[in-house]
Amino acid sequence: MNLKDKYAIVGLGYTPQGRVPDRTASSFHVEAISNAIKDAGLEKKDIDGLICYRHFPSLGGEPDVTPYLVAQQIGLAPKAMSQEANCARSQLLNALGWLEAGLCNYVVISYAHNPLSGGRFFGEGTDNYTKAVFGQFGATSGYAMAARRAMHTFNTGPETWKYIAVGQRKWANLNPIAMMHDRTMTFQNYYDSRWVVEPLRLFDNCLVSDGGRACVVTSVERARELRHPVVSIMGIGQHNPSCEIEQATHMAGPTGAKISGMTAMEMAGITLDDIDACEIYDCFTYTVEITLQDYGFFNPGEGEDWFKDGTIEPGGRMPVNTSGGQLSEAYYMGLTQLTEATMQLMGRCGERQLGPKTNTKTPEIILCSDNGGILQTHSTTILRRL
Repeated sequence: MNLKDKYAIVGLGYTPQGRVPDRTASSFHVEAISNAIKDAGLEKKDIDGLICYRHFPSLGGEPDVTPYLVAQQIGLAPKAMSQEANCARSQLLNALGWLEAGLCNYVVISYAHNPLSGGRFFGEGTDNYTKAVFGQFGATSGYAMAARRAMHTFNTGPETWKYIAVGQRKWANLNPIAMMHDRTMTFQNYYDSRWVVEPLRLFDNCLVSDGGRACVVTSVERARELRHPVVSIMGIGQHNPSCEIEQATHMAGPTGAKISGMTAMEMAGITLDDIDACEIYDCFTYTVEITLQDYGFFNPGEGEDWFKDGTIEPGGRMPVNTSGGQLSEAYYMGLTQLTEATMQLMGRCGERQLGPKTNTKTPEIILCSDNGGILQTHSTTILRRL
């Protein structure tokens, strides 16, 4: 079944982000969803589908956040609801399935969390005690294993990753809502940052953010009647290697990006030459490199040459993570990327807007990625302005 250009993202919801004390995760869901509905020019009664990203429980005693609780608090009565387990990345696929089946007309997808003020730091925590007894703590250690293997396999390392960290920070410096908006970064700053788990430094790691993000998805026909330029879903794909990183054969690629990228581009009927910018899931700098490598932008071992000379920065030939991404804007799982791509294609990004303002090509097609677990699941979405 070809879903090319049948569905569109029509509304985006933002909340305050960074350290936002005295807020619950559910309050961020409610605010983000309400803002997305308003942004689309819709009303609550129009929303008949609700999907929430995986919730990380707070340590502050807040009740577990479920779609049922979110719907209750905002006053929605959806025909369909779901919440992804673990770090699966099927939210947008599920939304399109509901729309294609005629079960729903407008589906909202949201993510919200309060780890900074709620006491939940999942990057360095003891999420899996069977691994902790061997000295492996949190997600950073799993990605550090993959990054170390890549250093051995195709000679990557900090000399490559510094271009990603610094390049994305330059985009954040143009984004007034980015957590790192007023903090510049040099290569020396990158090298001076502390180790989290070698070979990953602090600036190789994504941010931890309070706040929420949401988007509304509907048919292109309905989108044409709403207030914003139509941004359609041109292609979508997913692949799930699924195995634990300790047993994986894909630490240095190919990850799920390869097959999901091929699936999305085949549906869209395009090649990499047609892509104007990328919004890549950047839980770590290495994730950006291996994702772009597996998509085919460069071959193993060529990352440093591809990234240097400002390739991904303002003015570069392939802008990447133009909000600052999860490394320098805020962490909202795959919605950080999806919402930024939509904003860019709608022309709503102010000083960081792709085109003449940033000495880049005015975008028509943007590729987005979403990655879960420790390289266990991957989704690719290609958006375009109709």
